[in-house]
Amino acid sequence: MLCALSDNNMSSAVKDLQENNRTFACVTNYHNEMKYLLVSDIHGCLPALEKVLRFYDRSHCDMLCILGDILNYGPRNSIPEGIDAKGIVEALNRRAGDIVAVRGNCDAEVDQMLLEFPMMADYLMLVDEGRRLFLTHGHIYNKVSMPKGSIDAIVYGHTHLWELTRQDNTLVCNLGSITFPKGGNVPTFMTYEHGVFTAYTLDGEPMKQERI
Repeated sequence: MLCALSDNNMSSAVKDLQENNRTFACVTNYHNEMKYLLVSDIHGCLPALEKVLRFYDRSHCDMLCILGDILNYGPRNSIPEGIDAKGIVEALNRRAGDIVAVRGNCDAEVDQMLLEFPMMADYLMLVDEGRRLFLTHGHIYNKVSMPKGSIDAIVYGHTHLWELTRQDNTLVCNLGSITFPKGGNVPTFMTYEHGVFTAYTLDGEPMKQERI
């Protein structure tokens, strides 16, 4: 199935395909200057998401990339403070036209019935200014189990341990979690613009920056 989406702000093509029994999507930005906010492992916590969305608006970001585990907190985690799956659905659906997303290991088909943007793909290839960013949740593809082919960066979450390092010729970007950070870390998310990833605390303080 081939689906192309476009609007007045971005020249892009979105393709939902099936390859090797894994669903993926591709977003290509050909011309415009874009700023992306990348977040993972929300796990149903509305207050944490609201902080990210305020940063998104304040920083004039153009696209919100959500890398899985959106509504459910999962059986291995405690119940997060401020859990509000319905509130998250409402907040994200108001921005559905600005969102691309992939499926996490805690996401289910019933979540897709509520959310008004596709979020069931195993990975998404974002091509921006000729740079190939492989976006996924992290339970299938990660720095240990890399996808085949040439990519400039692999971006994921899942472990709740943020990371921004280089592995051979590929930048490894683990977004961490805005709700359940592990390893003594603070809640984190990242932005990407013109070949540069920047890691932030949930309060919007920059922590580290790396260029592809």
